[in-house]
Amino acid sequence: MFPIGDTVPRRNVPIATWLLILINCLVFLFETAMPQHTLERFFYLFGIVPARYTHPNWALWIGLPIDDYWPFLTSMFLHGGWVHVIGNMWTLWIFGDNVEDRMGPGRFVVFYLVCGFVAALVHSLTNPDSTLPTIGASGAIAGVMGAYLVKFPRARIVTLVLIFIFFTTLDIPAAFLLLYWFVMQFFSGIGSISESGYAGGDVAWFAHVGGFLAGMALILIMPAQKRRWSGYSNVP
Repeated sequence: MFPIGDTVPRRNVPIATWLLILINCLVFLFETAMPQHTLERFFYLFGIVPARYTHPNWALWIGLPIDDYWPFLTSMFLHGGWVHVIGNMWTLWIFGDNVEDRMGPGRFVVFYLVCGFVAALVHSLTNPDSTLPTIGASGAIAGVMGAYLVKFPRARIVTLVLIFIFFTTLDIPAAFLLLYWFVMQFFSGIGSISESGYAGGDVAWFAHVGGFLAGMALILIMPAQKRRWSGYSNVP
């Protein structure tokens, strides 16, 4: 299932969502200009490497400063390939504009960064011995998806679905699609623990879980933008 749109009209230009997408794309283009060995070092310096903080002797041995916490911010603007960055930015575009509509651009940026930080923190706590750099905006975007679930549970997501050998589009309830996604992330994370003894692997499953839950909580805590939203009461 691949979401391609939703049924919730936005009322304002999603300035913050566009800005976040632009920054992520510019950083990725900067990455593509680096030689491979330089890029790998770049990911280690600015991505989340949990062992950097839990095993300081190892971190110092490979040349990572142990008192640098900027990666909890910078990691969410790095991506490992075209599919990675396009998939994340597409998802942010679908869900971000409506959440930004509810919060306003300033609050939305703060919300996005806090969700990304929580996602990175949860990943570090569930992968304390990992020596691999974790990068990507998916933890922050998971927070946006969690907020969307809270504010627009009756919306419908236009989704591209493969049925046998044919592609078709279905209007799937947002509550079903987003909860299904969350459950898949959670049990994939549990599965990665049972298989390897820790939550490792190529996908930061628990970062997605942490970001999603953070988004659900923060959208209830952070005040909404003071505008008229009565039109949304009729969203299916």
